[in-house]
Amino acid sequence: MSNEDQDVPLNAIRAFVMIARHGGVSGAARALGTTQSSVSRHLSVLEHYLGEQLLARRGRTSGLTDFGRSFVSVVGDSLDTVCFTAKRMRRSQQSASNRIVVRTSLSTFAYTILIPNLESFSAQTGGALVDVMTSMAPPAAHDGFDILLTRDLDLAEPGAHWDVHEERLVCVGAPSHVAKKGAGALRTMPILTITSRPDILPNWLNAMDLSPGQIQLGARYDHHYLALPAVTTGRCLLVAPEIIVSGLVRDGVLQIVPGSQTPSGMQYRAYVVDRTPNIVLARSFCRWLARLCRTSVTAEEG
Repeated sequence: MSNEDQDVPLNAIRAFVMIARHGGVSGAARALGTTQSSVSRHLSVLEHYLGEQLLARRGRTSGLTDFGRSFVSVVGDSLDTVCFTAKRMRRSQQSASNRIVVRTSLSTFAYTILIPNLESFSAQTGGALVDVMTSMAPPAAHDGFDILLTRDLDLAEPGAHWDVHEERLVCVGAPSHVAKKGAGALRTMPILTITSRPDILPNWLNAMDLSPGQIQLGARYDHHYLALPAVTTGRCLLVAPEIIVSGLVRDGVLQIVPGSQTPSGMQYRAYVVDRTPNIVLARSFCRWLARLCRTSVTAEEG
């Protein structure tokens, strides 16, 4: 088998990086908690794999060759990144800590409502940390999360759920345009299209008793959070879940087109998986999130 076909000797690379950082084989052995002979074997394996000498002996001392210095400068930082990431994602180390992982398919909701308010939840729960990850894919039982926040995904494993928000749709635009045109803006200004939510525009048009031929279709964006800057600064409209534009409406950055609110028929749910090691904290999060959604909607209506 040629070197090109052999698996990369990752343990040997780690041993060599420790040799470079700790000044030799003995220092690397102490750092790794192993024997000098073991480190030397790793060094030999890596040199054989690379086909180059990494360590040169000079009498009773040794030092890195030019190739060795070049190699460690390239792989050292990458190895640190791998180790750091693995430690951060090691679920067994988090089981007893004040920390939960929230997985959500609602990326714009997370961006506009959830994440900006997490400091409040943390303050109420003694400094709890909330990791947030987004994915549109159906979750699997082996995925590492405590809570699934979703509108359209099912949880295939045991878990309790909370209904946290009943979605309503609204059409918004920049106040400079909407204030002048009122409801007439719906027929004269292009409406942006969100490809990740193909259900929104047809459902909203049906509720508004409008046909596709009565509106102008504007630019397309993958997600609402990408379209928000476009609608706040451009001459266009956006049909979006009311809750994700609520803050911009309250701040006067966006204005609701009169009479454009309608239920979407979608329910946001938060599922707590039974296997979570932080069941109490996870349930507290779901109750807090439901209150947050009610507060956001009430504040907007007020």
